[in-house]
Amino acid sequence: MAAGFAAEAVSRDGAWLLVVAPQNRDAAIAELEAYRAENNDRTARVTTSDPVYEGATVAVFVYSCVLMLVAVLAAKSTFGLEWFQAGRMHAGSVVGGQWWRMLTALTLHLDAAHLMGNLLFGTVFGLLAGRSLGGGVAWLGIVIAGGMGNGMNAWAQPAAHTSIGASTAVFAALGMIVSHGLRRWAASQEKPFKRWSPLIGGILLFAFTGVGGERTDVLAHVTGFFAGMLIGWIGSRVPNRWLANRFVQYSAGVIAIALLVVAWATGLTVAM
Repeated sequence: MAAGFAAEAVSRDGAWLLVVAPQNRDAAIAELEAYRAENNDRTARVTTSDPVYEGATVAVFVYSCVLMLVAVLAAKSTFGLEWFQAGRMHAGSVVGGQWWRMLTALTLHLDAAHLMGNLLFGTVFGLLAGRSLGGGVAWLGIVIAGGMGNGMNAWAQPAAHTSIGASTAVFAALGMIVSHGLRRWAASQEKPFKRWSPLIGGILLFAFTGVGGERTDVLAHVTGFFAGMLIGWIGSRVPNRWLANRFVQYSAGVIAIALLVVAWATGLTVAM
């Protein structure tokens, strides 16, 4: 044994016994109790999990409905308007004050494949974010961070640059998940690699899903990811009792939808 005296492990009647000399009995018991206490502390640190909040499934269903509704309305040129012209992220227009494009562009897609891809990844990342923060709060954060990502992209790109798609918001959701994971591990006594594992995993996942494709606006994905990390950092500090409050979650969800409705109403009105 590590305590410095001889011991033998013996199996008897289906149980393992530790056999020591009579004079070492008390020392062996003390050693085992110390090990058990240390092991229990480590187990508590590792297995302690964050609470899981409601509304994640409902929120991603609403997300899917919004994207498909806008796709139909845009395809039919509802109200006799060109929705893509009115809502796309046009860098010069955004910098010039057309703020609504930062949000409306999140709901527009080039084709069915583009839409399906963002529905798939948005559902996966949105579910994870919603379970960590609650459906309403998570998607309010995703909408805000997605808009911020488009805004930062507009300032960094040439004035003629345009982009559309929910992927900026999708990677904002990934950034929020990373921030939430970092906060959990930051206070732990685990090794540095494990404490930083959420960020490492998030960057690897981003590299795998966010930089491919001929028409991919990589910078929009990057800005969305970092905006999501910022919003996620703020969201992870919201008191648990607020996140568990249904009124808070419903209110946040309504605000998220309202932001998109107001953005589209403003953009279409200006386009008339």
